[in-house]
Amino acid sequence: MHIGVGRLRREGAGPVSGRRSGRGQNAGVPDAEITDPDDARIADYRALTDVELRTRWEPPNGLFIAEGELVIRRALRAGYRPRSVLIDRKRADQVDDLRPQAPVFTAAPVVLEAITGFHVHRGVLASFHRRPLPDLPDLLATSRRLAVLEGLNTHTNLGALFRSAAALGIDAVVLSPDCADPLYRRAVRVSMGEVFAIPYAKAAPWPQALDTVRAAGFTLLAMTPADDAVALPRLTAEHRARPALLLGAEGPGLSRQALRAADAGVAIPMRRGVDSLNVATAAAIAFYELSRTD
Repeated sequence: MHIGVGRLRREGAGPVSGRRSGRGQNAGVPDAEITDPDDARIADYRALTDVELRTRWEPPNGLFIAEGELVIRRALRAGYRPRSVLIDRKRADQVDDLRPQAPVFTAAPVVLEAITGFHVHRGVLASFHRRPLPDLPDLLATSRRLAVLEGLNTHTNLGALFRSAAALGIDAVVLSPDCADPLYRRAVRVSMGEVFAIPYAKAAPWPQALDTVRAAGFTLLAMTPADDAVALPRLTAEHRARPALLLGAEGPGLSRQALRAADAGVAIPMRRGVDSLNVATAAAIAFYELSRTD
């Protein structure tokens, strides 16, 4: 099922009419079952597998999509405001407590798949309002350890990296302008909603913004397989005081400009001639090493 930009850009979720819920304290809260995939009220959820289309649709319209009850509840816990909820009609009771906060739409699995473009095996999706990103200087002023990402445009790697950052002591993430969107559905899902726990900011112009990071008192540590890179366990106390770990995209790694801007190159000691790891895996190891003295 192909859905073009014109069809996606219909009216978003608005006032709901239809059958009413009679479930406990939420009795009388509007609820509606969607039977037509082209229903204008669920425009936020159309063509979720079309990355290019969603990239043009979600950030400019100030929304993102969360998938699965756990991820949705973590978005709510982080203070994101829901626009609407779309759920398998057999699971409607899972979100009774959300009915006062946003319209809840139910649909049969076949209709959900026609709307979204994939089988929604977690059974529930929610559309949320985005929040303004913090300015880079404000983010730097409230952080001790940073991950600084250049050109990281694979959503699965980005989501995994945010999850590791939340678990392993990273305070914030700085993104070059060409990084993927941390709030894209796949990145949010892979992060298990931990993308909501880590503040992040865009850094532009790039790579000149790295000078701003250094001026805020951070030491720029570039992950690189270069022969002269310092092994992470050998970093000095000065390196560890306020580290900003630079990580590049899978394959090309960091640009020459970013490497030149760094205060030191760092590497994970490895064996059997292996010279690199998946960026999300390497990031997790480095995050642990940089925070293990706490």
